[in-house]
Amino acid sequence: MRSLVKLISIGFFGAVLALVGVPAKPVLAQSAPLQIPFIDEWVASPHAWHSREAFTHWNDEGEIPTACAKCHSTAGFHDYLGLGGSEAGKVDKPALPGKGITCVACHNTAIQEIREVTFPSGAVIEHPYPDARCLICHQGRQSTPQVNEALADAGAGDDQVSDKLRFLNVHYRAAAATRFGTEAQGGYEYTGKKYVGLYLHDEDSTLCIDCHDNHTLRVSVERCVDCHEGVKERKDYVAVRTTKKDYDGDGDVTEGIAGEVEALHERFYSTIQDYAAKIAGKAIVYESHQYPYYFTDKNGNGAVDEGEANYPNRYKSWTPRLLKAAYNYQFVAKDPGAYVHNPFYTIQLLHDSLDDLSTKVSDAATGLTRP
Repeated sequence: MRSLVKLISIGFFGAVLALVGVPAKPVLAQSAPLQIPFIDEWVASPHAWHSREAFTHWNDEGEIPTACAKCHSTAGFHDYLGLGGSEAGKVDKPALPGKGITCVACHNTAIQEIREVTFPSGAVIEHPYPDARCLICHQGRQSTPQVNEALADAGAGDDQVSDKLRFLNVHYRAAAATRFGTEAQGGYEYTGKKYVGLYLHDEDSTLCIDCHDNHTLRVSVERCVDCHEGVKERKDYVAVRTTKKDYDGDGDVTEGIAGEVEALHERFYSTIQDYAAKIAGKAIVYESHQYPYYFTDKNGNGAVDEGEANYPNRYKSWTPRLLKAAYNYQFVAKDPGAYVHNPFYTIQLLHDSLDDLSTKVSDAATGLTRP
């Protein structure tokens, strides 16, 4: 009652003061500080690291081109979704760099309506909304059809060096392409070979957010321990395996499936180097953090030496067989969680690439088991 009387009094005296020409002092309501849900979690995620290369690469140019803006800026992602009146499914204009992927990128009405995502291969995959927002950007930029198109345009024989060929980069963290396997054709799939599709981990782990925290993006260890008793912290994931088959030929069926993938990947790189030197005629080295990743090994020592990992020294002696292999090596290298996202598709790609190279330079595929 007192509060009501006070409000009435303030209103009355304010009116009187106004009538006599004396301005009344405004009464300001005190508002609570703005609270943004999960802000601390988001700040800890790579989406928020706006000072990193993924968001600052275009600082000197002053804008992120339309080909990159969708996944490297919130504004570009909104443009792709059709927010603000733009055409959905494409980016119409460049975006400003260095802003990161903010909360509203994934929290808006447009993205909740998405039920299917188109991959670089042209495959249209239907998937529930929570995952759709992840699949749009984590699908890579190349696929089997693009590689085959480049090979057809070059018109070179399998082991013929062609100056029309250049390395095709799948891009980074293409976990969605790995997960969906042959449904997305993100890896290079060899003609005549069969490949597995979507990897269904288990009934409780079918969506990205079943394993990855929505905001930090980290894998939640507590979601693994029910089935994998040895997992107590993140580093323990690599020790998990659910098959007794030996895929890397070392006879060890107790190591984690990550160990099988790593061993095959290392053997694969050695075979690529062997083929490049003996068949393509130019030694090759790989540097994972320097575009365009493959460079001429000037002294043939098999290592990346100072002055070798730069664009002018990019590898140019591509044959169709070498390009296919190099593409798959990069596909696996750029998805550090490939052994979880789809271990069997990953091993199939490594196995078939090794098998193809081995017809020319070594017996690296001997003794290997294909899933």
